[in-house]
Amino acid sequence: MPDRARRDQPPVDQPVTHHGPPGGGAGRIVLAAAIVVLLLAVAGGTTWWMYSRDPAPATNAGPSRAPSPSSCPGVKLRVAAAPEIAPVVSAAAKTLDDDDKNPCDPVQVVAEEPGLTVASAAKPDVWIPSSSAWLGIANAGGAAFTAQGRPLAHTPIMLAAPASVTDSLSKGGRTSWAQLTAAVAAGNVAAVTMPDARASTTGLLSVYAVNAAMARTTPDSGIAQLRALTLRSRLKEASADPSRVLAGIAGQWNANGVTYDVGVFPTTEQQLRTYQRGKHTVQLKGAYPVDGLVEADYPFAVAKNNQDTELAGKLRAAITRPALTAAGFRAAATPNALPLPAQPAALLAPATMWSEYKTLSTQVLLLIDASGSMNQKISAPGGRTLTRAALLRESGQFAAQLFAEDTSVGMWYFGQPTPSSPAHEEVVPYGPITDQLQGATRREALAKAMRDYRAADDSGTPLYQSVLDGVAEMREKVSPGTVTLVVVLTDGKDGESTFKMTQAQFMDKLAAQQDPSRPVPVLAVGYGPDVDMKALTDMSTATGGAAFAATDPADLSSAIAKAFLAAHAPR
Repeated sequence: MPDRARRDQPPVDQPVTHHGPPGGGAGRIVLAAAIVVLLLAVAGGTTWWMYSRDPAPATNAGPSRAPSPSSCPGVKLRVAAAPEIAPVVSAAAKTLDDDDKNPCDPVQVVAEEPGLTVASAAKPDVWIPSSSAWLGIANAGGAAFTAQGRPLAHTPIMLAAPASVTDSLSKGGRTSWAQLTAAVAAGNVAAVTMPDARASTTGLLSVYAVNAAMARTTPDSGIAQLRALTLRSRLKEASADPSRVLAGIAGQWNANGVTYDVGVFPTTEQQLRTYQRGKHTVQLKGAYPVDGLVEADYPFAVAKNNQDTELAGKLRAAITRPALTAAGFRAAATPNALPLPAQPAALLAPATMWSEYKTLSTQVLLLIDASGSMNQKISAPGGRTLTRAALLRESGQFAAQLFAEDTSVGMWYFGQPTPSSPAHEEVVPYGPITDQLQGATRREALAKAMRDYRAADDSGTPLYQSVLDGVAEMREKVSPGTVTLVVVLTDGKDGESTFKMTQAQFMDKLAAQQDPSRPVPVLAVGYGPDVDMKALTDMSTATGGAAFAATDPADLSSAIAKAFLAAHAPR
């Protein structure tokens, strides 16, 4: 694993049994602001229930239940706190109760994940989420919380797993998101589990960290996005409850079972410390991701309409540093942790993409343009000059890693170098991506086909005939519980072949093929300035698909990423 000198300098605050975390970089994924508006608009009806809204117990001993708000009208301050810090807050609140005869405490503490607080119509008087980022998200949705002073505590997010798995991915307590992604893609890690990116801080910040880490591996944002999606496509679970994952492992005796059922998962240092102190049968070990280190912090935020500012101040004072330290939190911020974006959209956009990724089995036929225009030279990311075909080879190798294990896929090249040539040729036979083809998996065959891809000079572009044949081929494979797609990548327009037809003729033939009971959407990526985007948009719309333009050929990877996202979006 590469060293990063200053960034690899570990924090000095209360090290765990392994070394402290190094630093990170910066990430990039931006979606339309409409996604964020929609997310916040529907928040009141969203049920991101990860914890009960019952008042939190003062200790971790058991699920004691405090009086409900209806039976305790004397409650003066209602507090929502992230589940891992709620016991400390509850203990502090108990010290403010000087009336032993009154069964109702003046301060009521509810343990809940921040996403639930955002979604709830009833907001607390005091909020202690596990990241200051949630304040911006809530306030953008109409809430009015103001942080009082510095955060109460900090804790970095780690990657944890049974000890043998962590040791295989780390050195000196350090690992990386990039290394984990490569190990998963290669089949060297049995499972990866992630928390809900739109409900929990661990999930929200981990997704941001993954994208930031991938952005450090390439100057091409599209390729970075494809690499991030590689990890998402291989998750065992994408909406796990962070605390329940640990609670479930605590009840296990077989580390191998945990390795295959849960595998590697992000968790906070504080939660891992708490687990390790329990001396459970399955030993967990953590490592800090060097390429995307993020931390949870715990702001003490007061609502604008809070009626008892004096009691709120007393509560903050009662939450002492020794109590937080004893619970496994850090008093100071984590050195070299990634700064989080100020705008909620920069966090929510990748979280939304990640959460809405489609997990249905997918059947895909890739149609790749092999006409002569692919040999034209263009300016590529990083100031390089290379042919369109070379850039496609580079981007396509990453795309081959994106398909989930339950995908069936095939690949055709289309182009007509001579009048007697067919419109297309099969380069990877269709079938399950995990099946063997001449000693290699179909996934490996796809990657090799992209590495070996070459376009023939002066070859025509039988685009329309290839799409018609591809749709007809895949329609016979449509089955319940699957998504069947044709993905087209072209840099030109139909023509210069014996299969040439007008767009009107093509659209008539495509319409005649349609069968609503067996849909085959066409996802088209238009590549370069010569592409006929109207034709691609029309064919995609007619089949229920989508078209994406890469006007600048350097944006090819981004366009492929958009097409891949569309294939895995909810329908």
